Amino acid sequence: MKCLGIESTAHTFSVGIIDDKGNILFDEKSVYKPPLGQGIHPREAAQFHTENSINLVKNALKTVKIDDIDVISFSMGPGLPNCLQIGATVARFLSVKYNKPIVGVSHCVSHIEIGKLMTDCKDPVVVYCSGGNTQIIAYVGGKYRIFGETEDIPIGNAFDVLARELGLEMPGGPKIEELAKNGQWVDLPYVVKGMDLSFTGIVTQCKRLHDQKVKKDDIAYSFQETVFSMLTEVTERALAHTNKEEVLLVGGVAASHRLQEMMKVMCSGREAKSYSVPDKYAGDNGTMIAWNGILAFKAGQKMKVEDTTFIKDWRTDEVDITWLK
Repeated sequence: MKCLGIESTAHTFSVGIIDDKGNILFDEKSVYKPPLGQGIHPREAAQFHTENSINLVKNALKTVKIDDIDVISFSMGPGLPNCLQIGATVARFLSVKYNKPIVGVSHCVSHIEIGKLMTDCKDPVVVYCSGGNTQIIAYVGGKYRIFGETEDIPIGNAFDVLARELGLEMPGGPKIEELAKNGQWVDLPYVVKGMDLSFTGIVTQCKRLHDQKVKKDDIAYSFQETVFSMLTEVTERALAHTNKEEVLLVGGVAASHRLQEMMKVMCSGREAKSYSVPDKYAGDNGTMIAWNGILAFKAGQKMKVEDTTFIKDWRTDEVDITWLK
Protein backbone atom coordinates (compact mmCIF):
# COMPACT_ATOMS: atom_id res chain seq x y z
CA MET A 1 0.00 0.00 0.00
CA LYS A 2 1.20 3.51 -0.85
CA CYS A 3 -0.10 6.83 0.47
CA LEU A 4 0.45 10.37 -0.78
CA GLY A 5 0.37 12.83 2.12
CA ILE A 6 -0.02 16.61 2.05
CA GLU A 7 1.16 18.91 4.85
CA SER A 8 0.08 22.58 4.93
CA THR A 9 -0.59 23.61 8.54
CA ALA A 10 1.66 26.68 8.71
CA HIS A 11 4.82 27.77 6.88
CA THR A 12 5.47 24.48 5.06
CA PHE A 13 3.74 22.92 2.07
CA SER A 14 5.05 19.40 1.63
CA VAL A 15 4.18 16.26 -0.30
CA GLY A 16 5.36 12.84 0.83
CA ILE A 17 4.77 9.32 -0.45
CA ILE A 18 5.43 6.26 1.71
CA ASP A 19 4.47 2.60 1.60
CA ASP A 20 3.13 0.44 4.40
CA LYS A 21 6.61 -0.97 5.06
CA GLY A 22 7.88 2.49 5.94
CA ASN A 23 9.82 3.02 2.72
CA ILE A 24 9.87 6.71 1.76
CA LEU A 25 9.35 7.06 -1.98
CA PHE A 26 9.08 10.85 -2.26
CA ASP A 27 9.58 13.76 0.13
CA GLU A 28 9.76 17.40 -0.92
CA LYS A 29 8.71 20.68 0.65
CA SER A 30 8.56 24.42 0.10
CA VAL A 31 8.84 26.70 3.13
CA TYR A 32 7.42 30.20 3.43
CA LYS A 33 9.87 32.58 5.11
CA PRO A 34 8.49 35.89 6.38
CA PRO A 35 10.52 39.09 6.09
CA LEU A 36 13.19 39.61 8.74
CA GLY A 37 11.64 40.69 12.03
CA GLN A 38 8.13 39.49 11.15
CA GLY A 39 6.09 36.39 11.96
CA ILE A 40 4.00 34.24 9.63
CA HIS A 41 1.24 36.15 7.84
CA PRO A 42 -1.52 33.53 7.28
CA ARG A 43 -2.80 35.00 4.02
CA GLU A 44 0.68 35.36 2.53
CA ALA A 45 1.66 31.85 3.65
CA ALA A 46 -1.50 30.44 2.03
CA GLN A 47 -0.72 32.29 -1.20
CA PHE A 48 2.80 30.83 -1.07
CA HIS A 49 1.34 27.34 -0.70
CA THR A 50 -1.02 27.91 -3.61
CA GLU A 51 1.86 28.94 -5.86
CA ASN A 52 4.11 26.03 -4.87
CA SER A 53 1.65 23.17 -4.46
CA ILE A 54 1.20 22.34 -8.15
CA ASN A 55 4.89 21.75 -8.86
CA LEU A 56 5.33 19.65 -5.72
CA VAL A 57 2.40 17.41 -6.61
CA LYS A 58 3.64 17.11 -10.20
CA ASN A 59 7.11 16.12 -8.97
CA ALA A 60 5.58 13.53 -6.65
CA LEU A 61 3.50 11.95 -9.41
CA LYS A 62 6.51 11.85 -11.73
CA THR A 63 8.26 9.76 -9.09
CA VAL A 64 5.33 7.49 -8.23
CA LYS A 65 2.52 7.06 -10.75
CA ILE A 66 -0.95 7.95 -9.53
CA ASP A 67 -2.15 4.45 -10.42
CA ASP A 68 0.21 3.11 -7.75
CA ILE A 69 -1.19 5.43 -5.03
CA ASP A 70 -3.79 3.71 -2.85
CA VAL A 71 -4.91 6.57 -0.61
CA ILE A 72 -4.56 10.35 -0.26
CA SER A 73 -4.07 11.88 3.19
CA PHE A 74 -3.83 15.48 4.34
CA SER A 75 -3.21 17.39 7.53
CA MET A 76 -6.67 18.19 8.86
CA GLY A 77 -5.43 20.28 11.79
CA PRO A 78 -4.45 21.94 13.99
CA GLY A 79 -3.00 24.88 12.13
CA LEU A 80 -3.64 28.19 10.39
CA PRO A 81 -7.05 28.02 8.64
CA ASN A 82 -5.83 29.76 5.47
CA CYS A 83 -3.01 27.25 5.11
CA LEU A 84 -5.02 24.18 6.11
CA GLN A 85 -7.57 25.04 3.44
CA ILE A 86 -4.97 24.85 0.67
CA GLY A 87 -3.83 21.35 1.65
CA ALA A 88 -7.39 20.10 2.02
CA THR A 89 -8.34 21.52 -1.39
CA VAL A 90 -5.37 19.87 -3.14
CA ALA A 91 -6.12 16.54 -1.44
CA ARG A 92 -9.80 16.68 -2.44
CA PHE A 93 -8.86 17.48 -6.03
CA LEU A 94 -6.55 14.46 -6.24
CA SER A 95 -9.10 12.21 -4.56
CA VAL A 96 -11.95 13.18 -6.88
CA LYS A 97 -9.92 13.41 -10.11
CA TYR A 98 -8.26 10.02 -9.68
CA ASN A 99 -10.98 8.28 -7.65
CA LYS A 100 -8.75 7.63 -4.63
CA PRO A 101 -9.91 7.26 -1.02
CA ILE A 102 -9.05 10.20 1.22
CA VAL A 103 -8.21 10.46 4.93
CA GLY A 104 -7.71 13.59 7.03
CA VAL A 105 -5.19 13.09 9.84
CA SER A 106 -3.91 14.97 12.88
CA HIS A 107 -0.75 16.97 12.33
CA CYS A 108 0.27 16.40 15.96
CA VAL A 109 -0.28 12.64 15.92
CA SER A 110 1.60 12.47 12.60
CA HIS A 111 4.68 13.94 14.31
CA ILE A 112 4.46 11.18 16.93
CA GLU A 113 3.97 8.34 14.47
CA ILE A 114 6.81 9.36 12.14
CA GLY A 115 9.05 9.61 15.20
CA LYS A 116 8.14 6.09 16.28
CA LEU A 117 8.69 4.77 12.76
CA MET A 118 12.11 6.42 12.40
CA THR A 119 13.44 5.40 15.81
CA ASP A 120 11.75 2.02 16.38
CA CYS A 121 10.65 3.06 19.87
CA LYS A 122 7.43 1.36 20.96
CA ASP A 123 5.61 3.07 23.81
CA PRO A 124 7.32 6.35 24.70
CA VAL A 125 6.57 9.46 26.68
CA VAL A 126 6.49 11.90 23.77
CA VAL A 127 7.92 15.40 24.05
CA TYR A 128 6.19 17.26 21.25
CA CYS A 129 7.93 20.61 20.92
CA SER A 130 7.39 22.78 17.86
CA GLY A 131 6.43 26.25 16.72
CA GLY A 132 2.75 25.51 17.25
CA ASN A 133 2.70 23.01 20.12
CA THR A 134 4.41 22.06 23.37
CA GLN A 135 2.96 18.92 24.96
CA ILE A 136 4.10 15.99 27.06
CA ILE A 137 2.17 12.99 25.72
CA ALA A 138 1.75 9.27 26.36
CA TYR A 139 -0.58 6.64 24.92
CA VAL A 140 -3.16 5.51 27.47
CA GLY A 141 -6.59 3.97 26.92
CA GLY A 142 -6.96 4.39 23.17
CA LYS A 143 -5.68 7.96 22.90
CA TYR A 144 -2.52 10.01 23.20
CA ARG A 145 -3.11 11.72 26.54
CA ILE A 146 -1.57 15.08 27.39
CA PHE A 147 0.21 15.04 30.75
CA GLY A 148 1.54 18.59 30.51
CA GLU A 149 1.57 21.47 28.06
CA THR A 150 2.27 25.15 27.58
CA GLU A 151 -0.12 27.59 29.20
CA ASP A 152 0.63 30.33 26.67
CA ILE A 153 2.92 30.21 23.64
CA PRO A 154 4.64 27.04 22.37
CA ILE A 155 8.38 26.68 22.88
CA GLY A 156 9.15 26.98 19.17
CA ASN A 157 7.17 30.19 18.97
CA ALA A 158 9.06 31.49 22.02
CA PHE A 159 12.35 30.85 20.22
CA ASP A 160 11.07 32.69 17.15
CA VAL A 161 9.81 35.69 19.13
CA LEU A 162 13.16 36.00 20.89
CA ALA A 163 15.05 35.55 17.62
CA ARG A 164 13.12 38.42 16.05
CA GLU A 165 13.94 40.57 19.08
CA LEU A 166 17.63 39.74 18.62
CA GLY A 167 17.49 40.46 14.90
CA LEU A 168 17.98 36.84 13.82
CA GLU A 169 16.53 35.10 10.77
CA MET A 170 13.78 32.48 10.99
CA PRO A 171 13.55 29.79 12.14
CA GLY A 172 14.90 31.11 15.42
CA GLY A 173 15.88 27.90 17.21
CA PRO A 174 19.05 27.01 15.23
CA LYS A 175 20.27 30.63 15.33
CA ILE A 176 19.80 30.86 19.10
CA GLU A 177 21.50 27.50 19.62
CA GLU A 178 24.52 28.76 17.68
CA LEU A 179 24.71 31.97 19.73
CA ALA A 180 24.32 30.00 22.96
CA LYS A 181 27.60 28.15 22.39
CA ASN A 182 29.52 31.28 23.42
CA GLY A 183 27.16 32.52 26.13
CA GLN A 184 27.27 32.72 29.90
CA TRP A 185 24.53 32.52 32.49
CA VAL A 186 22.22 35.38 33.46
CA ASP A 187 19.20 34.89 35.71
CA LEU A 188 15.82 34.30 34.07
CA PRO A 189 12.40 33.24 35.41
CA TYR A 190 11.80 29.48 35.64
CA VAL A 191 8.09 28.80 35.20
CA VAL A 192 6.82 25.25 35.80
CA LYS A 193 3.30 24.93 37.19
CA GLY A 194 2.76 21.30 38.13
CA MET A 195 3.11 19.63 34.75
CA ASP A 196 2.47 22.76 32.69
CA LEU A 197 4.87 25.37 31.37
CA SER A 198 4.84 29.09 30.65
CA PHE A 199 7.25 30.85 28.31
CA THR A 200 5.95 34.41 27.78
CA GLY A 201 7.44 35.86 30.96
CA ILE A 202 10.83 34.40 30.12
CA VAL A 203 10.75 35.95 26.65
CA THR A 204 9.70 39.29 28.14
CA GLN A 205 12.65 39.25 30.54
CA CYS A 206 14.99 38.41 27.67
CA LYS A 207 13.68 41.46 25.82
CA ARG A 208 14.41 43.61 28.87
CA LEU A 209 17.96 42.26 29.05
CA HIS A 210 18.43 43.00 25.36
CA ASP A 211 17.26 46.58 25.93
CA GLN A 212 19.81 46.78 28.75
CA LYS A 213 22.56 45.83 26.26
CA VAL A 214 23.20 42.38 27.74
CA LYS A 215 25.16 40.31 25.22
CA LYS A 216 23.06 38.34 22.75
CA ASP A 217 25.18 35.25 23.40
CA ASP A 218 24.38 35.36 27.10
CA ILE A 219 20.66 35.88 26.50
CA ALA A 220 20.57 32.98 24.03
CA TYR A 221 22.47 30.65 26.35
CA SER A 222 20.38 31.45 29.40
CA PHE A 223 17.09 31.25 27.54
CA GLN A 224 17.92 27.90 26.00
CA GLU A 225 19.16 26.38 29.25
CA THR A 226 16.10 27.60 31.15
CA VAL A 227 13.34 26.47 28.81
CA PHE A 228 14.99 23.13 28.06
CA SER A 229 15.48 22.48 31.78
CA MET A 230 11.78 23.15 32.32
CA LEU A 231 10.86 20.75 29.53
CA THR A 232 13.18 18.07 30.89
CA GLU A 233 11.75 18.40 34.40
CA VAL A 234 8.14 17.79 33.39
CA THR A 235 9.17 14.97 31.04
CA GLU A 236 10.95 13.19 33.88
CA ARG A 237 7.84 13.54 36.02
CA ALA A 238 5.67 12.04 33.26
CA LEU A 239 8.16 9.21 32.82
CA ALA A 240 7.95 8.38 36.54
CA HIS A 241 4.16 8.62 36.59
CA THR A 242 3.54 6.38 33.56
CA ASN A 243 6.31 3.86 34.32
CA LYS A 244 7.31 3.96 30.66
CA GLU A 245 10.89 3.30 29.62
CA GLU A 246 11.28 5.50 26.54
CA VAL A 247 11.26 9.21 25.75
CA LEU A 248 10.75 10.42 22.18
CA LEU A 249 11.45 13.98 21.01
CA VAL A 250 9.38 15.12 18.03
CA GLY A 251 8.55 18.44 16.36
CA GLY A 252 10.85 21.11 15.00
CA VAL A 253 12.56 21.90 18.31
CA ALA A 254 13.48 18.22 18.65
CA ALA A 255 16.35 18.99 16.25
CA SER A 256 18.12 20.95 19.03
CA HIS A 257 21.25 19.09 20.03
CA ARG A 258 21.23 20.70 23.47
CA LEU A 259 17.69 19.49 24.19
CA GLN A 260 18.61 16.00 22.98
CA GLU A 261 21.61 16.03 25.31
CA MET A 262 19.53 17.06 28.33
CA MET A 263 16.96 14.35 27.69
CA LYS A 264 19.65 11.69 27.32
CA VAL A 265 21.21 12.67 30.65
CA MET A 266 17.82 12.59 32.39
CA CYS A 267 16.88 9.24 30.86
CA SER A 268 20.20 7.63 31.76
CA GLY A 269 19.52 8.46 35.40
CA ARG A 270 16.19 6.65 35.18
CA GLU A 271 17.46 3.68 33.16
CA ALA A 272 15.27 4.77 30.26
CA LYS A 273 16.10 5.27 26.58
CA SER A 274 15.95 8.62 24.84
CA TYR A 275 15.11 8.92 21.15
CA SER A 276 14.85 11.87 18.78
CA VAL A 277 13.25 11.92 15.35
CA PRO A 278 15.90 12.53 12.63
CA ASP A 279 16.39 16.23 11.92
CA LYS A 280 14.95 15.94 8.41
CA TYR A 281 11.63 14.77 9.83
CA ALA A 282 11.58 16.92 12.96
CA GLY A 283 10.00 19.82 11.10
CA ASP A 284 6.71 19.68 9.22
CA ASN A 285 6.73 17.26 6.28
CA GLY A 286 4.37 15.40 3.99
CA THR A 287 5.90 12.02 4.74
CA MET A 288 4.57 12.02 8.31
CA ILE A 289 1.09 12.82 6.98
CA ALA A 290 1.37 9.98 4.47
CA TRP A 291 2.49 7.50 7.17
CA ASN A 292 -0.37 8.50 9.48
CA GLY A 293 -2.68 8.15 6.50
CA ILE A 294 -1.57 4.55 5.99
CA LEU A 295 -2.03 3.72 9.69
CA ALA A 296 -5.48 5.28 9.80
CA PHE A 297 -6.68 3.81 6.50
CA LYS A 298 -5.50 0.29 7.32
CA ALA A 299 -7.31 0.59 10.65
CA GLY A 300 -10.56 1.21 8.78
CA GLN A 301 -10.80 5.00 8.78
CA LYS A 302 -12.54 6.36 5.69
CA MET A 303 -13.97 9.77 4.82
CA LYS A 304 -16.45 11.18 2.37
CA VAL A 305 -15.03 14.02 0.29
CA GLU A 306 -17.68 16.38 1.63
CA ASP A 307 -16.40 15.74 5.17
CA THR A 308 -12.79 16.63 4.39
CA THR A 309 -12.73 20.04 5.99
CA PHE A 310 -10.20 21.14 8.60
CA ILE A 311 -10.17 21.54 12.41
CA LYS A 312 -7.91 24.46 13.28
CA ASP A 313 -7.81 23.70 17.03
CA TRP A 314 -7.77 19.89 16.88
CA ARG A 315 -6.08 18.69 20.07
CA THR A 316 -3.86 15.63 20.27
CA ASP A 317 -6.02 14.04 22.96
CA GLU A 318 -9.16 14.37 20.82
CA VAL A 319 -7.89 11.95 18.16
CA ASP A 320 -9.08 8.34 18.28
CA ILE A 321 -5.96 6.20 17.77
CA THR A 322 -7.65 3.20 16.15
CA TRP A 323 -4.47 1.55 14.87
CA LEU A 324 -3.04 0.95 18.36
CA LYS A 325 -6.12 -0.76 19.83
